[in-house]
Amino acid sequence: MTDKVYNVLFLCTGNSVRSLIAEALLNTMSKGRFKAYSAGSFPLGKVNPLAIELLARNGLATEGLRSKGWDEFATPESPHMDLVITVCDNVAEGVCPIWPGHPVCGHWSFEDPAAVNGSDEQKREAFHKAYQEIAQRLHLLLSLSLESLDHLALQQKIREIGRHPL
Repeated sequence: MTDKVYNVLFLCTGNSVRSLIAEALLNTMSKGRFKAYSAGSFPLGKVNPLAIELLARNGLATEGLRSKGWDEFATPESPHMDLVITVCDNVAEGVCPIWPGHPVCGHWSFEDPAAVNGSDEQKREAFHKAYQEIAQRLHLLLSLSLESLDHLALQQKIREIGRHPL
């Protein structure tokens, strides 16, 4: 067992919902084993209010969450990332920066709850569904014995989690 804290960067296009939910969830669920960050390829500059509402309702800290660009994490001075996980298909299909330190990269596809049209209740249901799906995959990540996996094995496990049925 190691005391290493693994840095994880969750990427999305707008960095206003899914990547921020993943950041908040992992920072809470991992109890210090992971330090999660989030960013966007084209950040909206604000966190979706329904995401803040959902996180607060589930007892997760929202202080300090902000929509930001991935360029904050693509410099040699940035925190070294062990894992970079895209959570929206647009980012996964695009060209991402070359990350310092060559982290393990993977893609976990989640539908964008902010794209749902309908009543406030339907929108809240979509946000709750995304939250549950993200939490499910994070539970799988937390079950891994990372210190026993080499880079290629960890890459495979992260990709398997992304293909896990929701």
